[in-house]
Amino acid sequence: MDYRRTYRSAAIAFADLVSRIPPDRLDGPGLGEWTLRDLLGHTVSSALRQVPQALSQQAPMLVVPAPEAYFAAVHRAPKELLAAARTASTDDARATGKALGDNPADAVSGFVGQATAALAAAGDDDLITTPAGGMRVRDWLPTRTFELTVHATDAAEASGQPISLDPDTLAETAALAARIAAAIGEGQVALRALTGRASLPAGFTVI
Repeated sequence: MDYRRTYRSAAIAFADLVSRIPPDRLDGPGLGEWTLRDLLGHTVSSALRQVPQALSQQAPMLVVPAPEAYFAAVHRAPKELLAAARTASTDDARATGKALGDNPADAVSGFVGQATAALAAAGDDDLITTPAGGMRVRDWLPTRTFELTVHATDAAEASGQPISLDPDTLAETAALAARIAAAIGEGQVALRALTGRASLPAGFTVI
């Protein structure tokens, strides 16, 4: 599966969705305590805007060897660190959402162009700096595709607009979710739920 193509596909699908969101829905419910505008801001920040920044920052050594290891490292972080990160994420989501302005579609399209251009100039095995440590580009980018795909479905649900995601992009994202479950010790739970043997526990999540 071509990780570059699936990222671009997810980015284009997200941009298309944003272009169809009625303006009067932006300040309505989004995800949890976030408005839809906040949710769009978080998606832009985590999956689009930071891509050129990350790709420009070389790492001295490989620390995180796979996409699932990135999320597993976050999962194992101390609770107080996670709480602080969530607060910072919410502040950033709101600031970025506000900065998208009255026509978020134009801003999102710009960020998509910048991210995909930066990706085209990066090598698969380039080592870059991430919050979890040094990663190869080919391992880090699927974590951004994951963010884009999951939050695009969140935004579609919140806005009442349909979204069409490429089958390969969905397959990559779903497979990564399963690998994260295995990496954090919940692989059997996820497998039994996916095969209809059991239901997931209340509140179960791999992120």
